[in-house]
Amino acid sequence: MHFVWNLISECLMLASALSIAVGWYQIRHRHIRAHRRMMLLGAGFGGAFFLSYVFSTFMIGDMLYGGPHKYAAGYQTFLQVHVTLATLAAVLGVITLRWAFRRRFRKHRKVAPWTAVLWFLSAASGLAVFLMLFVMFPSGASTTSLIQVLFH
Repeated sequence: MHFVWNLISECLMLASALSIAVGWYQIRHRHIRAHRRMMLLGAGFGGAFFLSYVFSTFMIGDMLYGGPHKYAAGYQTFLQVHVTLATLAAVLGVITLRWAFRRRFRKHRKVAPWTAVLWFLSAASGLAVFLMLFVMFPSGASTTSLIQVLFH
């Protein structure tokens, strides 16, 4: 169950990053309507990823690192970098969208490239975390879901 749910979540995040990349390409070629559509699609996929991640964490729990012990500290450090990037990207994403909706395009143009780069780094590092948890190494133990804690 963990693998399937996390695979769905990862696909949503990668779809978000791909949509944002296409949107960036569109604005570089002055295709404003296509840019707007792709960025909104990317934000939608990003929001769907966030909801699926929160749902999974509360309902199913998380997976612990199951790879070789000698890599565990490196994995934990990498995971913390990923979480930091993802948080920064999400906050900047909301700010960037807000400035676009309010037609504050000067501010939007200044922060949007940084937001996109952080989003791409977050998506790439999230993919690496997924691969380390489910593909490269045997899966670790499952944590208890919040639902199990509350109703057990």
